[in-house]
Amino acid sequence: MTDFLPRRSFSKGRRRFLQGSISTASTMALSSCGWTLAKVQTDQVRRGAADELHIYTWSNYVDQDLIDAFQQQTGIKVISDIFDSNETMLATFQAGKAGTYSVIYPSDYKVIQMVQLGFLSELDHARLDGIRNILPRFQQSVHDPGNRYSVPVSWGTTGLIYNSDKVTEPPTDWNYLWNNKDKLARRLTMLDDVREVMGATLRSLGHSYNSTDPQQIEQAFNKLMELKPAIATFTSDAWRDQLVAGDLSISMGYSADAVNVMNQSSKLRYVIPSSGTSLWSDTMVIPKTAPNPDAAYAWISFMLQPEIAAKVTERLFFATPNEAAFNQLPANLQNNQSLFPPKNLLDKSETLAPVDKPVLELYDKYWTRLTSS
Repeated sequence: MTDFLPRRSFSKGRRRFLQGSISTASTMALSSCGWTLAKVQTDQVRRGAADELHIYTWSNYVDQDLIDAFQQQTGIKVISDIFDSNETMLATFQAGKAGTYSVIYPSDYKVIQMVQLGFLSELDHARLDGIRNILPRFQQSVHDPGNRYSVPVSWGTTGLIYNSDKVTEPPTDWNYLWNNKDKLARRLTMLDDVREVMGATLRSLGHSYNSTDPQQIEQAFNKLMELKPAIATFTSDAWRDQLVAGDLSISMGYSADAVNVMNQSSKLRYVIPSSGTSLWSDTMVIPKTAPNPDAAYAWISFMLQPEIAAKVTERLFFATPNEAAFNQLPANLQNNQSLFPPKNLLDKSETLAPVDKPVLELYDKYWTRLTSS
């Protein structure tokens, strides 16, 4: 993986609340990383600012150990609210809760939309000591060149997670779903994400994950309607227990979830489709309406520390975009190809690129028809 890193640019899973207690050893590891937030506390949290930080995030990105360590080192109490999709996050934000949160965790492709809507503050990099640890690919992403508004916290791929007891012929590409739709009837779940589901279908047709061609998008919708009878539900979270139990055979999901669930069940496997998939990243942003921007800077700086980022990756199983943190990971994680895929697969894959409003509305129109029919 070393030769790939310079070119590289989310419960029990990426989209589900981390249940169960975390070991005391993990807390001690976070608390004894050899770095304190004394400077952050003095310089970044202004005197008189509230000692409370509200975060809106994917479920497994903020666990109790992380919250406790941050509060111990800064005196700032963290209150974390959870969302299960980018659409839910944005709708909640637009529905009057914009002034509640000081840090939000949108996925990369949502950042540009939030910037266009005027929701996000431009970041002061002088207050983010660890920003240089971010890999070059993520410093110059198409969504936010130069990290003007966002700091990436994780990245990964989208693929197929299957129960090897139920699927005797392992899938290798997206077309497996259509070729086996009768066998998979009501035993398949797809993500609750329009761009991911439409993108994968476009890719199965030989098109770009980010197609803006109305005819290609309609073609993808029609193909998805063919698969619809086999789909039990569209969910980013609820597939896990059912897949382990054998009630489901296969689920479209994220690499972070796949690695996590495979550690819990030897029956499960993860496949990155051979024709290519999406390369996603989730980010941290500060809204213009943040009630405590100083604490928000303190939190992002805390998350950028290599020791912190590495420990979080070890516990929560998502790929870090922090090069210094990657170098501190144990070899079994550095060499885990579900987390850090080989270059030949990455070269076939695409980030979810922003699309113009009329195209986005077209995607949404077909998505509503698909999920409500």
